[in-house]
Amino acid sequence: MRRLELTSILGLFILAGCNLPGMGGQEGEPATSDSGAISDGDSAGDGSASEDTGSTSTETDADTDADSDTDSDADSDSDADADTGSDPADTGGDTDSDTDSDTGDTGDTGDTGEEECDDTTEVTLYLSPDDSNSMSSPVQARTAILDGWSSISSVPIRTWEFLNYYDFDYAAADAGSLRVGASMVQVADSDGEFVMQIGVSSPALTNDDRLPMNITLVLDESGSMSGTPMDMLKASCEAIAGSLKEGDVVSMVTWDTSNATVLDSHAVSGADDSILLSAINGMAAGGGTDLNGGLQAGYAMAQKNYSSDRINRIVLVSDGGANAGVTDINLISEAAGASGEDGIYMVGVGVEEAGSYNDELMDEVTDAGKGASVFIPDEDEAEKIFGDRFVEVMDVAARDVQVRLDLPPGFEIVKFSGEEYSGDPSEVEPQHIAPNDSVVFNQTLSTCAPEDLTDDTVVTVTARFQDPVTFEAQEVSEELTFSELLGDDQALLQKGSAVYGYAEALKAYKVASSSERAAIITAALALVTAADESNPGDSDLAEIRQVLDAL
Repeated sequence: MRRLELTSILGLFILAGCNLPGMGGQEGEPATSDSGAISDGDSAGDGSASEDTGSTSTETDADTDADSDTDSDADSDSDADADTGSDPADTGGDTDSDTDSDTGDTGDTGDTGEEECDDTTEVTLYLSPDDSNSMSSPVQARTAILDGWSSISSVPIRTWEFLNYYDFDYAAADAGSLRVGASMVQVADSDGEFVMQIGVSSPALTNDDRLPMNITLVLDESGSMSGTPMDMLKASCEAIAGSLKEGDVVSMVTWDTSNATVLDSHAVSGADDSILLSAINGMAAGGGTDLNGGLQAGYAMAQKNYSSDRINRIVLVSDGGANAGVTDINLISEAAGASGEDGIYMVGVGVEEAGSYNDELMDEVTDAGKGASVFIPDEDEAEKIFGDRFVEVMDVAARDVQVRLDLPPGFEIVKFSGEEYSGDPSEVEPQHIAPNDSVVFNQTLSTCAPEDLTDDTVVTVTARFQDPVTFEAQEVSEELTFSELLGDDQALLQKGSAVYGYAEALKAYKVASSSERAAIITAALALVTAADESNPGDSDLAEIRQVLDAL
Protein backbone atom coordinates (compact mmCIF):
# COMPACT_ATOMS: atom_id res chain seq x y z
CA MET A 1 0.00 0.00 0.00
CA ARG A 2 1.16 3.52 -0.75
CA ARG A 3 2.30 5.33 2.38
CA LEU A 4 2.30 9.04 3.19
CA GLU A 5 5.82 10.04 4.18
CA LEU A 6 5.19 12.35 7.13
CA THR A 7 7.51 10.87 9.73
CA SER A 8 10.03 13.72 9.56
CA ILE A 9 7.25 16.23 10.16
CA LEU A 10 5.67 14.24 12.97
CA GLY A 11 8.47 14.91 15.43
CA LEU A 12 8.18 18.66 14.98
CA PHE A 13 4.48 18.68 15.73
CA ILE A 14 4.91 16.46 18.75
CA LEU A 15 7.45 19.00 19.98
CA ALA A 16 4.89 21.77 19.54
CA GLY A 17 2.05 19.71 21.00
CA CYS A 18 0.17 19.77 17.69
CA ASN A 19 -1.64 17.31 15.44
CA LEU A 20 -2.09 17.48 11.68
CA PRO A 21 -3.83 15.07 9.29
CA GLY A 22 -2.15 11.72 9.49
CA MET A 23 0.02 12.85 12.43
CA GLY A 24 -1.19 10.85 15.39
CA GLY A 25 -4.19 10.89 17.69
CA GLN A 26 -6.21 13.49 19.49
CA GLU A 27 -6.73 14.59 23.05
CA GLY A 28 -9.07 12.51 25.17
CA GLU A 29 -10.78 9.23 24.47
CA PRO A 30 -12.69 8.81 21.21
CA ALA A 31 -16.47 9.08 21.43
CA THR A 32 -18.03 6.23 19.52
CA SER A 33 -21.43 4.95 18.57
CA ASP A 34 -22.43 1.42 19.37
CA SER A 35 -20.92 0.33 16.07
CA GLY A 36 -17.57 1.91 16.88
CA ALA A 37 -18.09 4.16 13.89
CA ILE A 38 -17.48 7.63 15.21
CA SER A 39 -14.48 9.21 16.86
CA ASP A 40 -15.05 12.70 18.23
CA GLY A 41 -12.48 15.05 16.81
CA ASP A 42 -11.76 16.46 20.28
CA SER A 43 -13.72 14.85 23.01
CA ALA A 44 -12.31 17.05 25.78
CA GLY A 45 -15.05 19.62 25.22
CA ASP A 46 -16.58 20.94 28.41
CA GLY A 47 -16.24 17.65 30.21
CA SER A 48 -19.97 17.15 30.59
CA ALA A 49 -21.53 13.74 30.31
CA SER A 50 -23.67 12.98 27.28
CA GLU A 51 -26.84 10.96 27.11
CA ASP A 52 -26.58 7.58 25.47
CA THR A 53 -28.28 8.08 22.12
CA GLY A 54 -26.61 5.35 20.15
CA SER A 55 -25.02 7.78 17.70
CA THR A 56 -22.50 10.58 17.66
CA SER A 57 -22.57 13.93 15.94
CA THR A 58 -19.30 15.78 15.73
CA GLU A 59 -19.36 19.43 14.79
CA THR A 60 -15.88 20.83 14.29
CA ASP A 61 -16.47 24.35 15.53
CA ALA A 62 -14.17 27.15 14.48
CA ASP A 63 -11.77 28.83 16.83
CA THR A 64 -13.74 32.05 17.06
CA ASP A 65 -11.76 33.46 19.94
CA ALA A 66 -11.91 37.11 20.74
CA ASP A 67 -8.38 36.62 22.18
CA SER A 68 -8.26 40.08 23.67
CA ASP A 69 -4.92 39.72 25.34
CA THR A 70 -2.16 42.08 24.35
CA ASP A 71 0.69 39.59 24.27
CA SER A 72 0.91 38.84 20.58
CA ASP A 73 3.61 36.25 21.13
CA ALA A 74 1.79 34.07 23.58
CA ASP A 75 -1.74 34.91 22.41
CA SER A 76 -3.01 33.14 25.50
CA ASP A 77 -6.71 33.04 24.86
CA SER A 78 -9.16 34.17 27.49
CA ASP A 79 -12.20 32.85 25.71
CA ALA A 80 -14.32 29.78 26.29
CA ASP A 81 -12.21 27.36 24.23
CA ALA A 82 -11.80 24.60 26.75
CA ASP A 83 -9.19 22.73 24.77
CA THR A 84 -6.95 25.30 23.16
CA GLY A 85 -4.27 25.15 25.79
CA SER A 86 -3.68 21.46 25.36
CA ASP A 87 -4.48 20.55 21.77
CA PRO A 88 -4.04 23.65 19.65
CA ALA A 89 -4.26 22.01 16.27
CA ASP A 90 -7.03 19.52 16.53
CA THR A 91 -9.70 18.26 14.21
CA GLY A 92 -10.60 20.47 11.27
CA GLY A 93 -11.65 23.35 13.47
CA ASP A 94 -11.41 24.01 17.16
CA THR A 95 -13.79 21.43 18.56
CA ASP A 96 -14.23 23.18 21.84
CA SER A 97 -17.06 23.23 24.30
CA ASP A 98 -19.57 23.56 21.47
CA THR A 99 -18.79 20.05 20.22
CA ASP A 100 -22.00 18.13 19.67
CA SER A 101 -21.10 14.82 21.23
CA ASP A 102 -24.32 13.00 21.93
CA THR A 103 -22.15 10.01 22.45
CA GLY A 104 -23.52 6.55 22.49
CA ASP A 105 -22.25 3.48 24.24
CA THR A 106 -18.68 2.67 23.36
CA GLY A 107 -19.52 -0.99 23.26
CA ASP A 108 -18.22 -3.87 25.36
CA THR A 109 -14.88 -3.45 27.06
CA GLY A 110 -12.45 -5.89 28.51
CA ASP A 111 -11.15 -5.99 32.05
CA THR A 112 -8.68 -3.24 31.22
CA GLY A 113 -11.44 -0.83 30.20
CA GLU A 114 -10.17 -0.69 26.61
CA GLU A 115 -12.73 -0.78 23.82
CA GLU A 116 -13.09 -3.99 21.92
CA CYS A 117 -12.69 -3.87 18.15
CA ASP A 118 -15.95 -4.20 16.23
CA ASP A 119 -14.67 -5.87 13.06
CA THR A 120 -18.07 -7.09 11.86
CA THR A 121 -20.31 -4.00 11.58
CA GLU A 122 -19.94 -1.88 8.47
CA VAL A 123 -19.49 1.84 9.16
CA THR A 124 -21.69 4.54 7.60
CA LEU A 125 -20.90 8.23 8.15
CA TYR A 126 -22.60 11.37 6.86
CA LEU A 127 -20.37 14.35 6.13
CA SER A 128 -21.10 18.02 5.65
CA PRO A 129 -19.00 21.09 4.89
CA ASP A 130 -20.17 24.63 5.36
CA ASP A 131 -21.59 26.19 2.18
CA SER A 132 -18.99 25.53 -0.52
CA ASN A 133 -18.29 29.25 -0.83
CA SER A 134 -18.02 30.18 2.82
CA MET A 135 -14.42 31.33 2.80
CA SER A 136 -14.02 34.35 5.05
CA SER A 137 -11.55 32.79 7.48
CA PRO A 138 -8.51 32.30 5.18
CA VAL A 139 -8.79 35.83 3.81
CA GLN A 140 -8.90 37.28 7.31
CA ALA A 141 -5.85 35.20 8.26
CA ARG A 142 -3.87 36.17 5.17
CA THR A 143 -4.73 39.84 5.63
CA ALA A 144 -3.79 39.78 9.31
CA ILE A 145 -0.36 38.33 8.57
CA LEU A 146 0.62 40.03 5.32
CA ASP A 147 -1.01 43.43 5.83
CA GLY A 148 0.36 44.11 9.26
CA TRP A 149 -2.56 43.59 11.62
CA SER A 150 -1.20 43.67 15.17
CA SER A 151 -1.98 39.99 15.84
CA ILE A 152 -3.82 36.99 14.40
CA SER A 153 -5.28 36.21 17.81
CA SER A 154 -8.68 37.66 16.89
CA VAL A 155 -8.87 35.84 13.53
CA PRO A 156 -11.20 32.78 13.52
CA ILE A 157 -9.69 29.69 11.91
CA ARG A 158 -12.39 27.52 10.31
CA THR A 159 -10.44 24.80 8.55
CA TRP A 160 -13.21 23.85 6.12
CA GLU A 161 -13.27 27.41 4.75
CA PHE A 162 -9.60 27.05 3.76
CA LEU A 163 -10.49 24.01 1.65
CA ASN A 164 -13.39 26.03 0.19
CA TYR A 165 -11.23 29.04 -0.67
CA TYR A 166 -8.35 27.31 -2.43
CA ASP A 167 -8.92 25.63 -5.79
CA PHE A 168 -9.01 21.88 -6.37
CA ASP A 169 -9.10 20.84 -9.99
CA TYR A 170 -11.45 17.89 -9.77
CA ALA A 171 -13.11 16.95 -13.05
CA ALA A 172 -16.39 18.79 -13.59
CA ALA A 173 -19.69 16.93 -13.29
CA ASP A 174 -22.20 16.54 -16.08
CA ALA A 175 -24.84 19.27 -16.32
CA GLY A 176 -27.55 18.83 -13.69
CA SER A 177 -25.55 16.38 -11.60
CA LEU A 178 -22.56 16.09 -9.27
CA ARG A 179 -19.43 13.97 -9.49
CA VAL A 180 -17.73 12.17 -6.59
CA GLY A 181 -14.17 10.94 -6.36
CA ALA A 182 -11.71 9.87 -3.70
CA SER A 183 -8.08 8.95 -3.17
CA MET A 184 -6.12 7.68 -0.20
CA VAL A 185 -2.64 7.12 1.17
CA GLN A 186 -1.51 5.06 4.13
CA VAL A 187 0.28 6.98 6.86
CA ALA A 188 3.91 5.96 7.15
CA ASP A 189 4.82 3.69 10.07
CA SER A 190 1.18 2.81 10.73
CA ASP A 191 -0.67 -0.41 10.09
CA GLY A 192 -4.19 0.97 10.09
CA GLU A 193 -4.18 4.72 9.55
CA PHE A 194 -4.98 6.40 6.24
CA VAL A 195 -5.46 9.90 4.89
CA MET A 196 -8.46 9.99 2.54
CA GLN A 197 -9.61 12.93 0.46
CA ILE A 198 -13.08 13.11 -1.07
CA GLY A 199 -13.94 15.59 -3.81
CA VAL A 200 -17.53 16.33 -4.84
CA SER A 201 -17.49 18.49 -7.95
CA SER A 202 -20.22 20.45 -9.72
CA PRO A 203 -20.77 21.21 -13.40
CA ALA A 204 -18.82 23.93 -15.22
CA LEU A 205 -20.84 27.04 -16.04
CA THR A 206 -19.93 30.32 -17.71
CA ASN A 207 -21.40 33.69 -16.85
CA ASP A 208 -23.04 33.84 -20.29
CA ASP A 209 -24.77 30.49 -19.75
CA ARG A 210 -26.01 30.94 -16.20
CA LEU A 211 -29.66 31.58 -15.32
CA PRO A 212 -30.84 35.17 -14.89
CA MET A 213 -30.49 36.46 -11.36
CA ASN A 214 -32.75 38.27 -8.92
CA ILE A 215 -30.29 40.01 -6.58
CA THR A 216 -31.26 42.01 -3.52
CA LEU A 217 -28.42 44.11 -2.09
CA VAL A 218 -28.90 44.70 1.65
CA LEU A 219 -26.31 47.37 2.47
CA ASP A 220 -25.19 48.77 5.83
CA GLU A 221 -25.00 52.57 5.98
CA SER A 222 -24.48 52.87 9.73
CA GLY A 223 -21.84 55.15 11.22
CA SER A 224 -19.44 52.27 11.92
CA MET A 225 -19.17 51.73 8.15
CA SER A 226 -17.26 55.00 7.65
CA GLY A 227 -13.88 54.74 5.90
CA THR A 228 -12.52 51.39 4.74
CA PRO A 229 -15.74 49.42 5.34
CA MET A 230 -17.77 51.74 3.08
CA ASP A 231 -15.01 51.74 0.45
CA MET A 232 -15.02 47.94 0.41
CA LEU A 233 -18.83 47.86 0.30
CA LYS A 234 -18.75 50.01 -2.82
CA ALA A 235 -15.90 47.97 -4.36
CA SER A 236 -17.86 44.74 -3.81
CA CYS A 237 -21.07 46.15 -5.30
CA GLU A 238 -19.19 47.62 -8.27
CA ALA A 239 -17.58 44.23 -8.95
CA ILE A 240 -21.05 42.63 -8.86
CA ALA A 241 -22.33 45.30 -11.25
CA GLY A 242 -19.50 44.48 -13.65
CA SER A 243 -20.53 40.80 -13.75
CA LEU A 244 -24.24 41.28 -14.42
CA LYS A 245 -25.85 40.73 -17.80
CA GLU A 246 -28.98 41.92 -19.51
CA GLY A 247 -32.02 40.29 -17.91
CA ASP A 248 -30.69 40.34 -14.34
CA VAL A 249 -32.87 42.18 -11.82
CA VAL A 250 -31.34 44.13 -8.92
CA SER A 251 -32.98 45.65 -5.85
CA MET A 252 -31.19 47.66 -3.19
CA VAL A 253 -32.08 48.28 0.46
CA THR A 254 -29.86 50.47 2.63
CA TRP A 255 -30.17 50.58 6.40
CA ASP A 256 -28.94 52.12 9.59
CA THR A 257 -31.69 52.48 12.21
CA SER A 258 -34.21 52.80 9.41
CA ASN A 259 -34.52 51.16 6.02
CA ALA A 260 -34.57 52.87 2.61
CA THR A 261 -35.43 51.28 -0.73
CA VAL A 262 -33.00 52.67 -3.28
CA LEU A 263 -33.78 50.32 -6.17
CA ASP A 264 -36.83 48.08 -6.57
CA SER A 265 -36.77 45.41 -9.29
CA HIS A 266 -34.37 47.30 -11.55
CA ALA A 267 -33.69 45.37 -14.77
CA VAL A 268 -30.08 46.11 -15.63
CA SER A 269 -29.01 46.90 -19.19
CA GLY A 270 -25.93 44.70 -18.82
CA ALA A 271 -22.56 44.97 -17.10
CA ASP A 272 -21.85 48.25 -15.29
CA ASP A 273 -25.43 49.50 -15.51
CA SER A 274 -25.31 53.28 -15.00
CA ILE A 275 -28.36 53.49 -12.71
CA LEU A 276 -26.99 50.77 -10.46
CA LEU A 277 -23.51 52.32 -10.32
CA SER A 278 -25.01 55.70 -9.47
CA ALA A 279 -26.95 54.17 -6.58
CA ILE A 280 -23.81 52.45 -5.30
CA ASN A 281 -21.73 55.62 -5.47
CA GLY A 282 -24.43 57.51 -3.54
CA MET A 283 -23.95 55.38 -0.43
CA ALA A 284 -22.76 57.18 2.73
CA ALA A 285 -22.21 56.05 6.32
CA GLY A 286 -24.13 57.56 9.23
CA GLY A 287 -26.46 56.60 12.07
CA GLY A 288 -26.97 53.49 14.17
CA THR A 289 -27.24 49.84 13.14
CA ASP A 290 -30.35 47.67 12.88
CA LEU A 291 -29.09 44.53 11.20
CA ASN A 292 -32.26 42.62 11.97
CA GLY A 293 -34.39 45.34 10.41
CA GLY A 294 -32.19 45.38 7.32
CA LEU A 295 -32.51 41.65 6.89
CA GLN A 296 -36.27 41.75 7.38
CA ALA A 297 -36.61 44.46 4.71
CA GLY A 298 -34.24 42.65 2.34
CA TYR A 299 -36.01 39.32 2.57
CA ALA A 300 -39.39 41.00 2.11
CA MET A 301 -38.16 42.59 -1.12
CA ALA A 302 -36.53 39.36 -2.27
CA GLN A 303 -39.82 37.53 -1.73
CA LYS A 304 -41.69 40.23 -3.62
CA ASN A 305 -39.42 39.80 -6.65
CA TYR A 306 -38.96 36.05 -6.31
CA SER A 307 -38.96 34.13 -9.58
CA SER A 308 -38.67 30.36 -9.87
CA ASP A 309 -36.81 30.65 -13.19
CA ARG A 310 -34.05 32.78 -11.66
CA ILE A 311 -31.28 32.40 -9.13
CA ASN A 312 -32.54 34.43 -6.17
CA ARG A 313 -29.78 35.88 -4.00
CA ILE A 314 -29.56 38.27 -1.09
CA VAL A 315 -26.18 39.98 -0.72
CA LEU A 316 -25.73 41.38 2.79
CA VAL A 317 -22.76 43.75 3.14
CA SER A 318 -21.90 44.90 6.66
CA ASP A 319 -19.30 45.05 9.40
CA GLY A 320 -21.73 42.92 11.45
CA GLY A 321 -21.84 45.51 14.18
CA ALA A 322 -25.48 45.33 15.21
CA ASN A 323 -25.91 47.89 17.99
CA ALA A 324 -29.51 49.09 17.63
CA GLY A 325 -32.85 47.36 17.12
CA VAL A 326 -33.25 43.61 17.60
CA THR A 327 -29.75 42.15 17.86
CA ASP A 328 -30.50 38.71 19.27
CA ILE A 329 -28.72 36.22 17.03
CA ASN A 330 -31.62 33.78 17.07
CA LEU A 331 -34.03 36.37 15.71
CA ILE A 332 -31.51 37.49 13.09
CA SER A 333 -30.93 33.87 12.07
CA GLU A 334 -34.68 33.33 11.73
CA ALA A 335 -34.96 36.37 9.48
CA ALA A 336 -32.06 35.20 7.32
CA GLY A 337 -33.10 31.58 7.16
CA ALA A 338 -36.87 31.88 6.82
CA SER A 339 -36.69 32.00 3.03
CA GLY A 340 -34.16 29.18 2.59
CA GLU A 341 -36.85 26.68 1.71
CA ASP A 342 -38.08 29.05 -0.99
CA GLY A 343 -34.72 29.01 -2.74
CA ILE A 344 -33.53 32.49 -1.70
CA TYR A 345 -29.86 32.12 -0.85
CA MET A 346 -27.54 34.50 0.96
CA VAL A 347 -24.02 35.83 0.45
CA GLY A 348 -22.69 37.65 3.51
CA VAL A 349 -19.90 40.10 2.77
CA GLY A 350 -17.77 41.25 5.69
CA VAL A 351 -16.04 44.62 5.39
CA GLU A 352 -14.11 46.05 8.31
CA GLU A 353 -10.70 46.75 9.78
CA ALA A 354 -8.76 44.70 12.33
CA GLY A 355 -10.29 44.44 15.76
CA SER A 356 -13.73 45.67 14.73
CA TYR A 357 -15.18 43.08 12.34
CA ASN A 358 -17.89 40.98 14.01
CA ASP A 359 -17.15 37.70 12.28
CA GLU A 360 -19.20 35.49 14.55
CA LEU A 361 -22.41 37.39 13.88
CA MET A 362 -21.97 37.39 10.10
CA ASP A 363 -20.95 33.73 10.06
CA GLU A 364 -24.06 32.67 11.98
CA VAL A 365 -26.40 34.83 9.91
CA THR A 366 -25.10 33.49 6.60
CA ASP A 367 -25.10 29.93 7.89
CA ALA A 368 -28.76 30.33 8.78
CA GLY A 369 -29.33 32.04 5.42
CA LYS A 370 -28.12 28.94 3.54
CA GLY A 371 -25.27 30.77 1.87
CA ALA A 372 -21.68 31.90 1.77
CA SER A 373 -19.66 34.17 4.02
CA VAL A 374 -16.77 36.10 2.46
CA PHE A 375 -14.42 38.83 3.66
CA ILE A 376 -13.28 41.73 1.44
CA PRO A 377 -10.19 43.59 2.70
CA ASP A 378 -9.23 45.31 -0.58
CA GLU A 379 -10.31 45.96 -4.16
CA ASP A 380 -8.32 43.01 -5.50
CA GLU A 381 -10.26 40.59 -3.32
CA ALA A 382 -13.54 42.25 -4.32
CA GLU A 383 -12.71 41.65 -7.98
CA LYS A 384 -11.54 38.09 -7.32
CA ILE A 385 -14.72 37.11 -5.46
CA PHE A 386 -17.35 39.05 -7.43
CA GLY A 387 -15.55 39.28 -10.76
CA ASP A 388 -13.40 36.21 -11.45
CA ARG A 389 -15.48 33.91 -9.22
CA PHE A 390 -18.86 35.57 -9.67
CA VAL A 391 -20.71 32.50 -10.98
CA GLU A 392 -19.11 30.31 -8.33
CA VAL A 393 -20.09 32.66 -5.50
CA MET A 394 -23.53 33.79 -6.69
CA ASP A 395 -25.00 30.79 -8.50
CA VAL A 396 -26.10 27.41 -7.13
CA ALA A 397 -25.47 24.04 -8.75
CA ALA A 398 -27.03 21.81 -6.09
CA ARG A 399 -28.70 22.41 -2.74
CA ASP A 400 -28.79 20.38 0.46
CA VAL A 401 -25.73 18.33 -0.42
CA GLN A 402 -24.95 15.53 2.00
CA VAL A 403 -22.09 13.09 1.52
CA ARG A 404 -22.33 9.52 2.75
CA LEU A 405 -19.16 7.50 3.34
CA ASP A 406 -19.47 3.71 3.69
CA LEU A 407 -16.38 2.12 5.23
CA PRO A 408 -15.36 -1.43 6.15
CA PRO A 409 -15.91 -2.62 9.75
CA GLY A 410 -13.56 -1.23 12.36
CA PHE A 411 -12.99 2.19 10.78
CA GLU A 412 -13.42 5.58 12.44
CA ILE A 413 -12.57 9.20 11.61
CA VAL A 414 -9.82 10.61 13.83
CA LYS A 415 -9.25 13.91 11.96
CA PHE A 416 -11.78 15.75 9.80
CA SER A 417 -11.57 18.94 7.74
CA GLY A 418 -15.31 19.50 7.30
CA GLU A 419 -17.81 21.19 9.59
CA GLU A 420 -19.62 18.14 10.96
CA TYR A 421 -20.14 14.41 10.56
CA SER A 422 -22.31 11.76 12.19
CA GLY A 423 -23.62 8.24 11.90
CA ASP A 424 -27.11 9.75 11.96
CA PRO A 425 -28.00 11.73 8.80
CA SER A 426 -30.56 13.82 10.69
CA GLU A 427 -27.75 15.30 12.79
CA VAL A 428 -25.77 16.60 9.79
CA GLU A 429 -26.88 19.86 8.17
CA PRO A 430 -26.85 19.61 4.35
CA GLN A 431 -25.22 22.51 2.47
CA HIS A 432 -25.12 23.94 -1.05
CA ILE A 433 -22.50 23.67 -3.77
CA ALA A 434 -21.88 26.22 -6.51
CA PRO A 435 -20.99 25.72 -10.18
CA ASN A 436 -17.27 25.50 -11.09
CA ASP A 437 -16.58 24.26 -7.60
CA SER A 438 -15.67 21.27 -5.47
CA VAL A 439 -16.51 20.32 -1.91
CA VAL A 440 -13.38 18.77 -0.45
CA PHE A 441 -13.11 16.61 2.66
CA ASN A 442 -9.65 15.69 3.93
CA GLN A 443 -9.75 13.23 6.80
CA THR A 444 -7.62 10.73 8.64
CA LEU A 445 -9.18 7.30 9.09
CA SER A 446 -8.10 4.57 11.47
CA THR A 447 -9.06 0.92 11.65
CA CYS A 448 -8.78 -1.48 14.54
CA ALA A 449 -8.72 -4.41 12.10
CA PRO A 450 -5.99 -3.68 9.52
CA GLU A 451 -5.39 -7.39 9.03
CA ASP A 452 -8.81 -7.67 7.34
CA LEU A 453 -7.96 -5.19 4.57
CA THR A 454 -7.15 -6.37 1.06
CA ASP A 455 -6.74 -4.70 -2.31
CA ASP A 456 -10.37 -5.60 -3.00
CA THR A 457 -11.80 -4.00 0.17
CA VAL A 458 -14.52 -1.56 -0.91
CA VAL A 459 -15.25 2.02 0.12
CA THR A 460 -18.36 3.79 -1.24
CA VAL A 461 -18.87 7.55 -1.51
CA THR A 462 -22.39 8.84 -2.21
CA ALA A 463 -23.61 12.41 -2.69
CA ARG A 464 -27.28 13.18 -2.16
CA PHE A 465 -28.59 16.56 -3.25
CA GLN A 466 -31.49 18.58 -4.63
CA ASP A 467 -31.86 20.49 -7.87
CA PRO A 468 -31.50 24.21 -6.99
CA VAL A 469 -34.67 25.24 -8.83
CA THR A 470 -37.01 22.21 -8.87
CA PHE A 471 -35.82 20.71 -5.53
CA GLU A 472 -35.86 17.25 -7.14
CA ALA A 473 -33.87 14.76 -5.04
CA GLN A 474 -30.90 13.11 -6.76
CA GLU A 475 -28.02 10.83 -5.86
CA VAL A 476 -24.64 9.88 -7.34
CA SER A 477 -22.34 7.18 -6.00
CA GLU A 478 -18.83 5.83 -6.57
CA GLU A 479 -17.63 2.43 -5.33
CA LEU A 480 -13.84 2.17 -5.04
CA THR A 481 -11.53 -0.63 -3.92
CA PHE A 482 -8.52 0.00 -1.72
CA SER A 483 -6.33 -0.78 -4.71
CA GLU A 484 -8.04 1.97 -6.71
CA LEU A 485 -7.99 4.46 -3.84
CA LEU A 486 -4.32 3.92 -3.11
CA GLY A 487 -3.28 3.78 -6.77
CA ASP A 488 -4.86 7.02 -7.97
CA ASP A 489 -2.99 10.25 -8.61
CA GLN A 490 -2.38 11.79 -5.18
CA ALA A 491 -1.67 15.40 -6.27
CA LEU A 492 -4.99 16.82 -5.04
CA LEU A 493 -4.77 14.84 -1.80
CA GLN A 494 -1.28 16.24 -1.17
CA LYS A 495 -2.59 19.76 -1.80
CA GLY A 496 -5.54 19.15 0.48
CA SER A 497 -3.26 17.94 3.27
CA ALA A 498 -1.10 21.06 2.83
CA VAL A 499 -4.13 23.36 3.03
CA TYR A 500 -5.47 21.48 6.04
CA GLY A 501 -2.04 21.56 7.69
CA TYR A 502 -1.76 25.30 7.02
CA ALA A 503 -5.07 26.04 8.75
CA GLU A 504 -4.22 23.78 11.70
CA ALA A 505 -0.79 25.39 11.99
CA LEU A 506 -2.34 28.86 12.20
CA LYS A 507 -4.60 27.58 14.94
CA ALA A 508 -1.63 26.12 16.80
CA TYR A 509 0.46 29.27 16.29
CA LYS A 510 -2.18 31.40 17.99
CA VAL A 511 -1.87 29.57 21.30
CA ALA A 512 1.72 28.35 21.18
CA SER A 513 4.61 29.86 23.09
CA SER A 514 7.29 31.74 21.15
CA SER A 515 9.66 28.77 21.52
CA GLU A 516 7.15 26.40 19.89
CA ARG A 517 6.15 28.53 16.93
CA ALA A 518 9.17 27.88 14.71
CA ALA A 519 8.53 24.12 14.80
CA ILE A 520 4.88 24.65 13.90
CA ILE A 521 5.71 26.76 10.85
CA THR A 522 8.51 24.40 9.76
CA ALA A 523 6.16 21.43 9.82
CA ALA A 524 3.46 23.26 7.86
CA LEU A 525 6.01 24.38 5.27
CA ALA A 526 7.14 20.77 4.88
CA LEU A 527 3.59 19.81 3.91
CA VAL A 528 3.56 22.63 1.35
CA THR A 529 6.89 21.45 -0.06
CA ALA A 530 5.53 17.91 -0.42
CA ALA A 531 2.45 19.24 -2.21
CA ASP A 532 4.58 21.44 -4.47
CA GLU A 533 6.31 18.37 -5.86
CA SER A 534 3.04 16.99 -7.22
CA ASN A 535 1.47 20.40 -7.98
CA PRO A 536 4.32 22.43 -9.56
CA GLY A 537 3.57 26.12 -10.04
CA ASP A 538 0.38 26.05 -7.97
CA SER A 539 -0.49 29.65 -7.05
CA ASP A 540 -2.48 28.66 -3.94
CA LEU A 541 0.49 26.80 -2.49
CA ALA A 542 2.69 29.79 -3.30
CA GLU A 543 0.33 32.06 -1.35
CA ILE A 544 0.29 29.69 1.61
CA ARG A 545 4.09 29.56 1.61
CA GLN A 546 4.23 33.37 1.53
CA VAL A 547 1.97 33.62 4.59
CA LEU A 548 3.88 30.97 6.53
CA ASP A 549 7.22 32.58 5.65
CA ALA A 550 5.89 35.91 6.93
CA LEU A 551 5.22 34.31 10.32
